Amino acid sequence: MKNDVCWIDFNTMEQFMVDVFTGIGVPEADARICADVLITADKRGVDSHGIGRLKTIYYDRIIQHKIQQPVTNFEIVRERPGTAVVDGHHGMGMVISTRCMQMAIDKAKQCGVGTVVARNSTHYGIAGYYGLMACNAGMIGMTTTNARPSIAPTHGVENMLGTNPLVFAMPTDEAFPFTNDYATSISQRGKIEQYDREGQPLPAGWVIDHEGNTKTDAAEVLKDLVEGTAALVPVGGIGEEQGGYKGYGYATVVEILSSALQQGAFMKQLLGFDSDGNRAPYCLGHFFMAIDIEAFTELDAFKKTTGDILRALRDSRKAPGAERIYTCGEKEHLAWLERKDKGVPINTELQHQIVTMRDELGLSQYQFPFE
Repeated sequence: MKNDVCWIDFNTMEQFMVDVFTGIGVPEADARICADVLITADKRGVDSHGIGRLKTIYYDRIIQHKIQQPVTNFEIVRERPGTAVVDGHHGMGMVISTRCMQMAIDKAKQCGVGTVVARNSTHYGIAGYYGLMACNAGMIGMTTTNARPSIAPTHGVENMLGTNPLVFAMPTDEAFPFTNDYATSISQRGKIEQYDREGQPLPAGWVIDHEGNTKTDAAEVLKDLVEGTAALVPVGGIGEEQGGYKGYGYATVVEILSSALQQGAFMKQLLGFDSDGNRAPYCLGHFFMAIDIEAFTELDAFKKTTGDILRALRDSRKAPGAERIYTCGEKEHLAWLERKDKGVPINTELQHQIVTMRDELGLSQYQFPFE
């Protein structure tokens, strides 16, 4: 195989993922949802949450570790007109989450605001996907999810909180919506996995050990995070001087919204191991909210005001040497414009993973240009 990046068109990669998911027991309709969530990440340039996670986060957990169910049992355990609590029974997180956000959207149409929470779920992919669902319905979308312990609290060194994204999406009159899809840590775990696949060192200040020293070896950090001997730093950085306590506070908000309302697991309960050290389901929790804009104002008026705000920000005075100012969601839109005719970048490590899954599942119809 070539030791460089190979670009493969989106249609091929999406269908390959559908075939992989169905090959490991996911029903076809659910497999298409899962593949759509992952390919959306790749289309938006979020390579940390696209096909790069197909094997390690989904394939291996179903086939090798047996801690995730390919067939999703979606159970509504409590419901009112504007709210619901769902138990996902360790099924496919993307399937659970699309159904939850659609429920929130449907409830918002009736009540103005719809909120649905889920427990016993699994990794749900790119969080912005669910916010975009709300935008496409003419609504404001919000979602949170907890995750394996990664972030140390300010003035601490133990990984306690997940990377815990706090995500909003809002429709605009521009070619792309406003979306702030990112973790409450300086970097999410998926970005560190990407650095590891590419053999690149981490920037100093992203990760600390138990002595408070920064760590930059991506492979070592991934191992240490599992062992609990390293922790990610919250948004704002180490200590309080640069506002690290703010990232820590928002990560805690996400942990509460993703567990307390649905009485689900939290923090160290999400390690993915039982008391004997055996692998166990992650039991993640999610929070979804949809706000019907038409309950407050005309949708077109909201879009124009939101667009005016974003345009004013981009047109404001730039720092010396800066070429442009971006607003949330713009870089993802630009990534799509760049990639729509090129496809997904597949590096050497990912090439090996793709071939392994193909050969193990007997998907002989696929021959890739990097072979």
